[in-house]
Amino acid sequence: MQILFIGDIVGKPGREAIATLIPDLQKDFSFDLVIANAENASGGRGLTKEVAQELYDYGIHFLTMGNHVWDQKEILKYIDDEKKLIRPANYPIGAPGKGYGFVMRNGIKTGIINLSGRIFLAPLENPFSMVIQIINKIAAETPVILVDFHAEATSEKVAMGWFLNGKASAVLGTHTHIQTADARILDKGTAYITDVGMTGPKDSVLGVKKEIIINSFITQMPAKFEVATGTVQINAVVLDIDENTGKTRQITPIQIFSK
Repeated sequence: MQILFIGDIVGKPGREAIATLIPDLQKDFSFDLVIANAENASGGRGLTKEVAQELYDYGIHFLTMGNHVWDQKEILKYIDDEKKLIRPANYPIGAPGKGYGFVMRNGIKTGIINLSGRIFLAPLENPFSMVIQIINKIAAETPVILVDFHAEATSEKVAMGWFLNGKASAVLGTHTHIQTADARILDKGTAYITDVGMTGPKDSVLGVKKEIIINSFITQMPAKFEVATGTVQINAVVLDIDENTGKTRQITPIQIFSK
């Protein structure tokens, strides 16, 4: 099966990139499943129900989140009932929503897990011990298991990749918004990349107007972040997975820009 996993969608420019550039990708690949990290999709922080529906309308089948999951407070009203949306599984017991889910496409069931790192981020539950419990549940239903590890530290991400080598079909890093050059298949068939990258405004600092961030670094004064405009990009990976074994045959990084 062919799966497209799209890196962090940032604001309206990120949604514009999905609407305009995904059809071109469909010409080169035949996707069975499209997944995206949407934690920045609404105004650069969080996700509303309206924006989630917009992304579904563009052909995305499933959404993951991250540390900005609660930034749009209306998500609290619908995340419990939204089966195509998950938040990091290692939030404490009692947090709304679910940390993993399933999606059926073309007769193939895929299990998807969302995790948050703990280095330089909120001190949530241990993602390493949490993910094994979840994988054991998912493996009873399907061998195809994807993990979106939303984390800051590269060491934590690489460690998770090796920890889940042979247990998950792919461990895909998100959060840092810069696509890394280390996409590979580990020796037991798990695809890995430290960060898939960002889908949104190309000429920006992680999606934010570059002038704002530069001035903040120079003056050390707080500033309101504004999503940049202009040329848009999609950062993603395409996974070619053996649906019978769950092992990944190939991982292809994608980086395309609007004209």
